[in-house]
Amino acid sequence: MCLEIRKLSIDDGRDIYEMLQELPADENGFINSVMGKTFDEYKEWLKKSVKSSEQVGVVDGWRVPETTFWLFENSCPVGFGKVRHFLTETLRENGGNVGYAIRPSARNRGLGKKLLLFLIGESKEIGVDKLLLTIRNHNEPSIHVALANGGKIEKITADKHYIWMEP
Repeated sequence: MCLEIRKLSIDDGRDIYEMLQELPADENGFINSVMGKTFDEYKEWLKKSVKSSEQVGVVDGWRVPETTFWLFENSCPVGFGKVRHFLTETLRENGGNVGYAIRPSARNRGLGKKLLLFLIGESKEIGVDKLLLTIRNHNEPSIHVALANGGKIEKITADKHYIWMEP
């Protein structure tokens, strides 16, 4: 199994588009805004996503710079993750720095754990010194993935686990 992570590019193609059509639009709070979109809309989304990764500061009162990465297994996209470069107070409560998803046809093989490990490394390159994951309590697989990658639970509320990680 050959795994690699690639940063989103405006040149990304149909293989990634098809993976995004397999992932739910909102699963456990992780948003896939390309689900159900046309290929042309996906290409426009790629352009916006590149701009988001290059953004400086907070836009529209809440949007922070965010970089998207694809996980490939044997040259096939199997998942993706997003890294927010910093947090606002709202994102500390609802969102965190990192979100990720594995396409349903590739789940239950440890790829989430590997994807998060890659994202931790990429976070360090971006300059993020501490990562927060906010994970819904019923999402036990993601809680397990975060803890297996060295995460430390800060608190557990009625609906979420707040897990910190250091790159």
